[in-house]
Amino acid sequence: MRTKGMRRSASALASGAVLAVLCGCTVQASGEEQRSPVRIELPSGTPSPKSAPPDDKPSAAPTREAPAVLWQRGDEGRDVRELQARLRQVAWLFDGPTGTYDELTEQAVRGFQGKRGLQKTGKTDEVTWQRLLKMTREPGKWDLYLMGGQPADAPDGRCLTGRVLCISKSSRTLRWMIDGRSVLTVPVRFGSQYTPTREGVFSVYWKSRHHVSTLYDSPMPYAMFFSGGQAVHYSSDFAATGYAGASHGCVNVADERAISEMFAQVRTGDKVVVHW
Repeated sequence: MRTKGMRRSASALASGAVLAVLCGCTVQASGEEQRSPVRIELPSGTPSPKSAPPDDKPSAAPTREAPAVLWQRGDEGRDVRELQARLRQVAWLFDGPTGTYDELTEQAVRGFQGKRGLQKTGKTDEVTWQRLLKMTREPGKWDLYLMGGQPADAPDGRCLTGRVLCISKSSRTLRWMIDGRSVLTVPVRFGSQYTPTREGVFSVYWKSRHHVSTLYDSPMPYAMFFSGGQAVHYSSDFAATGYAGASHGCVNVADERAISEMFAQVRTGDKVVVHW
């Protein structure tokens, strides 16, 4: 019986040893009490997790910096005016240019960005600006000031005394002046090359608040006639299309509030100077 028991124990030990080898483990002697009874043996050439090189560790995805913002809502100036003029060229903006980055400009930029797969922020960043530059031409002076807003040049010397409507063809502006002081300054539009506005020194000879042209059958409110049928008057067409159009020889004003105020102050006999 003892011999059979010893044989069974030996057989069990042998089976255990075979199983340990197949599993990649080695049974340790029972006298090594400070160690784990099982030691993992990795296949030859496999690095230990503790000794894995740093390059094998997963790295964070690189962050992309947002493009620099050039202009945004609330900004003003010549650059904003150029942005608006270029947006008009690609039919994303129909008002202005005004030189002020307003809600309409923000909406136009957002639409332009969305159409081209850019982030729709409504802010003009470097990427948006470069894309717009490639699609448009350099705006001219009267593209930038299509709807007015241009600075007036210095008044002609003949405008420095008395009561004068001082009209500059160079800056396309009208100054209402009294004794050398500018009371009101507004953008104005002139006749085309076929119907040019006459130049020289004239005087207001007739005022007509609700005048209608008998020649062109068009309204001429706040008309102040100074040379034949040519007058300074309000023009709804100038207010709507700016310098994209022209008059039949009259001096058009787009600001109705300003010309109504001027009309109330100007008297028959006041001087009119049209100059370059």
